[in-house]
Amino acid sequence: MNTPDRFFQRALDHWTADPNDRVYFGLDRDLDRLPDPSEAAATSRLRVARELLTELDGLQATERSFSETLDLDLARLTLEADVHERTYTFNGRTRAQQLPRASDSIGDPIFMMMINDPRPEGDRLADITARIEQVPAYLDALLARLDTPVARWVSIDVEKVAGLPGLLSTVRGWADQNDWADLPRLDRAIAAATPALSDYAARLGELPVASQLHLDEADARRVVALQGIEQSLEEIREMAREFLAETRATISGLHGRLVEKYRLPSDTSVADLHTFLNEHYAVPVTERLEDILDNYGAERDRILTFIRERDLFEIPDDQQMRILRTPPFMAPSIPAGAMMAPPPLREGVRTSLVYLTLSEELRPEHTRLSIPSMMVHEGIPGHHLQLATAAGHAATIRRIFMCSHHAEGWTTMLEDYMLDQGLMGDLADEARFCAKRDISRIGARVAIDLFFMTGRREFLDVGVDCDRDADDVFDAAGSLLAEVTGFVPGRVQAELNWYLQERGYPLSYLVGNKLTWALKRDLERTQQGRMEQIEIDRLFHRTYLRSGNMPLAFLRRVFENGGWLR
Repeated sequence: MNTPDRFFQRALDHWTADPNDRVYFGLDRDLDRLPDPSEAAATSRLRVARELLTELDGLQATERSFSETLDLDLARLTLEADVHERTYTFNGRTRAQQLPRASDSIGDPIFMMMINDPRPEGDRLADITARIEQVPAYLDALLARLDTPVARWVSIDVEKVAGLPGLLSTVRGWADQNDWADLPRLDRAIAAATPALSDYAARLGELPVASQLHLDEADARRVVALQGIEQSLEEIREMAREFLAETRATISGLHGRLVEKYRLPSDTSVADLHTFLNEHYAVPVTERLEDILDNYGAERDRILTFIRERDLFEIPDDQQMRILRTPPFMAPSIPAGAMMAPPPLREGVRTSLVYLTLSEELRPEHTRLSIPSMMVHEGIPGHHLQLATAAGHAATIRRIFMCSHHAEGWTTMLEDYMLDQGLMGDLADEARFCAKRDISRIGARVAIDLFFMTGRREFLDVGVDCDRDADDVFDAAGSLLAEVTGFVPGRVQAELNWYLQERGYPLSYLVGNKLTWALKRDLERTQQGRMEQIEIDRLFHRTYLRSGNMPLAFLRRVFENGGWLR
């Protein structure tokens, strides 16, 4: 007899069939293999997903408890998204046939096993060595799968693959430091993998490529709907237009006050004021860019003290966060910073990795005003706290469910909330000005994400004066992003790289922000007169964090079921 428990066990086997997913989820079994990039493997995974959806039909026909129903609905959304991603086509081919991601598939899990895996060094090195031994065969199989890949995706992978020999050299140094007995085997593996990577990059660069990157509009709408987002593409575009107008008005007001406060010329532009503040509140300059990380660590500790003194959020004991410089092989697709979540199925201390991309070009972006915002977003109370808490949920699906607008809605809401609570003291206006200028990116992200998915240039029209009609789609998108944010060219290009590879994720920041604030405001209206504001805040934070990962439409159901919303 099929039961929810049996179904979820079979589903978990499916969701963890890829050895890279086992690394990311924190499972210790069979980590000595690279994924199988072949069409046959993809067809097998697709068949299993469809079988699980058929099983799910029977389970959902039976009356269940609220929690069981919610969990089964999450499973359906996950499986349907899996099937759609594997089957939709553009340029007459599937996404997998056009997307080379050798660097991510090879490098990311190796790096994870090096720095965020509690197993003994020998076990990790054995698994890593076995993976490196498989690199030549993996690259051949990946090239066999590819059919006229997207040109921009090719250039991204070529650039990132160039950083992998540096990672392999780091592995070699780590093995040497640990006097690993199988060092000759590792040397042989690296000696074979290094030229194979160069050969792969050359062969990849010789393939015929496609420049068209847009989906059929029905598929674009499906990508968004399968994230659990109920709003249409047009409604989401209007969110961006309204958000950018509101943000410009806020920036304008702050600009006037700050120009007067610092006695700057009355004709000081918004961009010039931002430059002035970046220089005025720059962190101490040293020859080593890595020293910037110390400022982030100190700010992490200050924010944690601030939260605990006010009892704003529940912070579990079994968590920790490490702050690292973005490795070179990851830098092309991490514009400024990113957080690698705690492996959700690993027991013990839930550890996040926060990556910060450092360069001389980006040095002005690391200031006493911007660092707190980054730490709020990526650390505690942001991504790290939310995902470390979710990793302790009793339901496996709520640990591993990937919901970007839930995660990004939480963090972008916090950027304003923590300033409202007094985190920056007398520098609140300065910090909010810089934060609003930076967070304008999430309005531009909506427009560019919708444009990249559909090809409809009208989605770039969000009330910002930019060159939407540029012949090159990346010039048009980059013009909007640069105009809204003032990002340096390197960051603009890295942002666009990421947007193109993760369709539907870039728009999730603004959608999540709007939906999170709407949920909080509805809670406040319902509980007004029943609770003090701080008690409402704590209820909202506690429920959001304890409920695990899910779309915000589902989270609204949790609040309604708890009797907190009317």
